[in-house]
Amino acid sequence: MKFVHQREHLNEGDMVIIDCSQTCNIRLMNDANFRSFKNGGRHTYHGGAFERFPAKIKVPSTGFWNITIDVVTRRPISVTRKPTFTHSIKIVRKSPSDFR
Repeated sequence: MKFVHQREHLNEGDMVIIDCSQTCNIRLMNDANFRSFKNGGRHTYHGGAFERFPAKIKVPSTGFWNITIDVVTRRPISVTRKPTFTHSIKIVRKSPSDFR
């Protein structure tokens, strides 16, 4: 499976905001679950399939997080090329004043 990947250190309460040109699966997962996902194994994540954008996912705890995006399609995707879609990933950091 071809996917876009970005790894970030995020804090609890930060918001991951994704725009995508078509319906896609968005997963926010820790390193262990990302390794399992990459190897085709069982994994848990925050997110899911999104049709409407921007998609917003709140970070559940502080640490390193992996953000993946893959397109939802019924057509087979070439294993040699990444699927063509446009996307943006924006992180909105929780401000220190939010902790009061």
